[in-house]
Amino acid sequence: MTPLGARHHEVRRLRALLRERAARAEDDAFVLEGPRVVTGALARGARIDTLYLGPGADRAFASLVERARDAGARVAELREGVLEKIGTTRTPQPVFAVTRRRVVALGGLPAVGHLVVTVDVTDPGNLGTIMRSAEASGADGLVVAGESSVDVHHPKVVRASAGAIFGLDVAEQPDPADALAALARRDGPRLAARVADSVPYDEADLTRVCTLVVGNEARGLPGELDPHLDGSIGIPMAGDADSLNVAMAATILCFEAARQRRAALVR
Repeated sequence: MTPLGARHHEVRRLRALLRERAARAEDDAFVLEGPRVVTGALARGARIDTLYLGPGADRAFASLVERARDAGARVAELREGVLEKIGTTRTPQPVFAVTRRRVVALGGLPAVGHLVVTVDVTDPGNLGTIMRSAEASGADGLVVAGESSVDVHHPKVVRASAGAIFGLDVAEQPDPADALAALARRDGPRLAARVADSVPYDEADLTRVCTLVVGNEARGLPGELDPHLDGSIGIPMAGDADSLNVAMAATILCFEAARQRRAALVR
């Protein structure tokens, strides 16, 4: 197998998929960056088109390479120095994989537990963490809404999700109002995560179907969405703290919903 150089068309494609939202949309593909993310994807049954390896990675990650091959992935090697030209991290990852984008229709999400909606969350680490928490808490899925939202398939989102993007149904909707209006079909309430005029999260009834809505890191949820919301829940805080990071807040609410459902089952 001849290693691929920096000017090879596959390497140029890799670079574009890592850096350009439009390229990911046009190619209907995205990149998994790093052995941990690739391992998480394979564990959830993801279909990998091609696995790209830096120098020595075939030996360092032999079991991962074998697992990818067994799952039907093609394996290609990258020439010395290529990683530094395409990677998005300070220390380039020696393993990349290309797979198809994974987004479901809004109407295809189940309605048996809690669903998470993010509105204009712009930080990729936050969105990836919310994705990870939603999957781990057993959420029905995640709706990423808002024109200014970070791309679901941004490499930092994918990395922060630690594979959860393959274990969770994710829908995208540019208009948050349209998304919340469509989610009115779910049996339970659409609850905004807010500090003011809200019910403490541990006093709210989250045992049934519900939609948890979190907003932008700096601005929160805009008031114009109020007609599409059924209530607000908040997280009481001590001292001078007045808010939490959006990913932390979403995680607390997700696991509170999961805790309440477990407790209801044993009553």
